[in-house]
Amino acid sequence: MKLKHLSVVNYKNILSCELDFSDKINCFVGKNGMGKTNLLDAIYYLSFCKSHTNSIDSQVVTHGEDFLVLQGLYDRNSIEENIYCGIKRRQKKQFKHNKVAYAKYSEHIGFLPLVLVSPADASLILDGSDERRRFMDIVISQYDKTYLNALIRYNAALQNRNSLLKSESTDELMYDLYEEEMAETASVIFAGRKDFICRFVPIFQHYYNTLSAGGEQVTLQYVSHLFDEQNLLDTLRSTRKRDTLIGFSTKGVHKDDLEMMLSDYPIKRVGSQGQNKTFLIALKFAQFDFLKEINNGMSPILLLDDIFDKLDAERVERIIQLVSGNHFGQIFITDTNREHLDEMLSKIEYENKIFKVENGNVMF
Repeated sequence: MKLKHLSVVNYKNILSCELDFSDKINCFVGKNGMGKTNLLDAIYYLSFCKSHTNSIDSQVVTHGEDFLVLQGLYDRNSIEENIYCGIKRRQKKQFKHNKVAYAKYSEHIGFLPLVLVSPADASLILDGSDERRRFMDIVISQYDKTYLNALIRYNAALQNRNSLLKSESTDELMYDLYEEEMAETASVIFAGRKDFICRFVPIFQHYYNTLSAGGEQVTLQYVSHLFDEQNLLDTLRSTRKRDTLIGFSTKGVHKDDLEMMLSDYPIKRVGSQGQNKTFLIALKFAQFDFLKEINNGMSPILLLDDIFDKLDAERVERIIQLVSGNHFGQIFITDTNREHLDEMLSKIEYENKIFKVENGNVMF
């Protein structure tokens, strides 16, 4: 799959641009804060119906403007696809596929598979379990609509149960309703995550060994209440009184975690900056492979946002060798150093385009 053309109007600091892309490698170069990452985020938005960096739609509209428009022309399995997003302040956003509006945004998820590697990925190691659950959910939701629908239903029921808990409601019927919904959908979510991790770990380990020259052992361990508690509905009912005192639901798949291990220890405790970054890049490259296999060989779009910082020359060289091969499809790269970029591209035989980004203006 390839993004052939991108049109942006009033997205963050990008006031207006019309860009035609190379089928292989596209680079955005410029100083920090100029808008390079915003361009990648616009591409991300067209795949996921939301920004990677800001969950509030009104805040991605350029300050002082009343609307934004994103439009992408894609080549998907040799079929031309047009994706449109329009947002007006204080109105519901519109998402369209070939001029036909989606009834639900979830219908679009997975249609344009995409993998983003960025400095923000450090939160997967350093922050709480919600970030690691989000990683699993983003991958699985791109290929499993049953999982995505279950996740949406579970989160809605969880929010409603938490509202009852906070208000100290004694409405047994409403508690039963939401807890039954949570238990039913949790089983789908648990099974989806368990299956995903089982299939994903060998791919991830392969990439880590390639990037690190095989000197370290890594793995991922899925941790869930449902491994130990077969009946979530009984558990929710038994913890209802305690949860009322605390004010939120303490049991369920919303508490799942993905433990990231380096040589049998949490990488959060023992990993160096270089090891952490290699771990995260291997995680995202494995995500790419997994989605490609699920989509019958259709390559996701790969976004690499400032990933070469804090890596030694050998690991940078291995990354370049990987992404420059036939296995990867269309790639978008950001970098602050034009000389560094030129040096990398000189080692890659494929067609490329370089765009200079300065104060939200994009020049080819």
